[in-house]
Amino acid sequence: MTQEMQFKTIIAQYCETAPEDMNNDMRFREDLGFSSLDFMSFLGELEDTFDIELEGEEALQVRTIAEALDLLEKLQQEA
Repeated sequence: MTQEMQFKTIIAQYCETAPEDMNNDMRFREDLGFSSLDFMSFLGELEDTFDIELEGEEALQVRTIAEALDLLEKLQQEA
């Protein structure tokens, strides 16, 4: 499984959209229906799954799947 598909599989646990139906322009709140609690839980799961540490302000600026994937890649490169 690619990292992107693993990432989308995690997203799918918090919404009713299947990973294969997601596109990277989808917004967490507007398109996927994430609540604030869903988003915070999702971020915690990302940290555990990908062994990264998200900074609060930076993570809260993320709006789309593409932005989240970019941030994940950046954090992995810094590690």
